[in-house]
Amino acid sequence: MSARTGRAPDALRALIIRRGVNRHAEGSALVEWGDTHVLATVSIEARLPPHLRGKGSRSGWLNAEYAMLPRATALRKPRERPSVGGRTQEIQRLIGRALRASVDLHAFANRTLTVDVDVLQADGGTRCAGVLAGYAALFDLADAAVFAGTLTEWPLRHEVAAVSVGLVDGEVLVDLDYAEDVRAAVDLNVVATATGDVIEVQGGGEGEIVDAERYVQLVAVGISAVERLALQVRGMLR
Repeated sequence: MSARTGRAPDALRALIIRRGVNRHAEGSALVEWGDTHVLATVSIEARLPPHLRGKGSRSGWLNAEYAMLPRATALRKPRERPSVGGRTQEIQRLIGRALRASVDLHAFANRTLTVDVDVLQADGGTRCAGVLAGYAALFDLADAAVFAGTLTEWPLRHEVAAVSVGLVDGEVLVDLDYAEDVRAAVDLNVVATATGDVIEVQGGGEGEIVDAERYVQLVAVGISAVERLALQVRGMLR
């Protein structure tokens, strides 16, 4: 019997993407992926981070920040003050790496793109939804900039998405919700392009070991799910 009810093992949760939801940001998107809801905004600043200043760089930079609102979860989660915790840093770095892989930063020379990802409601897969919301917000920015003539060429090099995949009760499942995630013996987050090129794989055994053959299988299932997801996203954004 399947460990999942109401959804096939390889089925993605219902997805809704809304662009342009913040009138102040240069780009924005709201992603509702099952019961996980994530808002992303993109801001552009005419400066570079310290590690690129004064080095003659003709590139720009992209930075991501991630946060979960206090009642995004069943019990109130206190705001992270004055500094963010290790899990938050890990997630925002993952999102940043994923989105930098999608953008031609030379199109934003001497500027910094900051992608703010805020989880409004969580039910598993928040970092994957964060990657998706961030990409959708960048698409929103790119579309507006090209239409306005402030960019002459499309600045997104790759369509990027991420999907969780796990081993739950001995069964391979994709796009885990919270109830599945907490039972997973192995839990991976696969970040890839629409053509199946891997950007990052994050995760591993949850207190258990996983043999190499099963690990490769999980990654392959995740890549296939990303390809299907990216095709779905493409239709929603255009």
